[in-house]
Amino acid sequence: MKRAYVLIVNWNGWQDTIECLESVFRLDYPDYRVIVCDNGSTDDSCDRILAWANGQPPVPADTRKKHHLDLIVPPVKKPLSCAVYGKEEAEAGGRLSFDPALTLIRTGENLGFAGGNNVGLKYALARDEFNYVWLLNNDTVVESGALQALVQRMSTKSSAGICGSTLVRYDEPERIQARGGGWYCKWIGLPWHLGQLEKVAAQPRLKRVEKWMNYVVGASMLVSRDFLVDVGLMCEDYFLFFEEADWALRGKKKYGLAYASNSIVYHKVGASIGTSTDPRKKSLVCDYYSTRNRIRFTLKHYPIALLTVYPALCCAVLFRLILGQWDRGGMILRLMLARGKDLGNMKPGE
Repeated sequence: MKRAYVLIVNWNGWQDTIECLESVFRLDYPDYRVIVCDNGSTDDSCDRILAWANGQPPVPADTRKKHHLDLIVPPVKKPLSCAVYGKEEAEAGGRLSFDPALTLIRTGENLGFAGGNNVGLKYALARDEFNYVWLLNNDTVVESGALQALVQRMSTKSSAGICGSTLVRYDEPERIQARGGGWYCKWIGLPWHLGQLEKVAAQPRLKRVEKWMNYVVGASMLVSRDFLVDVGLMCEDYFLFFEEADWALRGKKKYGLAYASNSIVYHKVGASIGTSTDPRKKSLVCDYYSTRNRIRFTLKHYPIALLTVYPALCCAVLFRLILGQWDRGGMILRLMLARGKDLGNMKPGE
């Protein structure tokens, strides 16, 4: 059986991460190890995760507010073998003679989605005894067969470099968030998660999903070692959003995308940074990075599409003004007027 790493990035979210880990350590896949990259948390996340791994719950579990209890209760057997590394030591592979169940990496600062994951990917590549890495959001809970289904689908579709799961809304388990990935329209600069209007009970059409999918949703991405070696790590220019679309596009000439319908992952959509498709519910951070990277991604890959993306952004500005969000409208307008490196110099709220 092929070795897989499960890679989770944590930033001030130890409660979600521990719940995720409880489900991950119930996977029925026979050969996997878990990496948690802590992105400079300030809420004692590292100490709390280590306490959990050692069998000392940081706080009593409040099961009244949790869903899918059968995936996380009773707690997995502990203590778990664990290694703790700083960024440089981890990127060199850590102690190569030690093969812990859980590796906790302190990155030292908030490196963003791509940056945090890249530290873990460098750790895996330095150790070089794996076939797959499963990038998994910390605000998820997984079914025991989720990893096995991903690996099986990748094994049957040899052209695939990245494979996605069936993402189900954690609080609304009858609703789909995405079937594997989505379709990105370059002319307006917006993605559409495939299956997001469907019920879980609906039967997925695998060939249709994979035909339309041009990115895999970052909450659950199984990446092959070959893809990592050939295409490289994720681009860190974005910080949040568009990394997975950029990755898929960079590997498009050699690698396809796959969807494992039986890989079920429950996702607390928007739990970390207030993600929402509704402008009235978007956090400032979400609004900023989704707009900035919409422009940055277009400039990088489809510059001609700026002719249509910018009018679409003008509509977004107008809508914010109608909602009375004058500061948001101004922020989007300033991002539109910025060019090149200036996009990276602005901060949320400026």
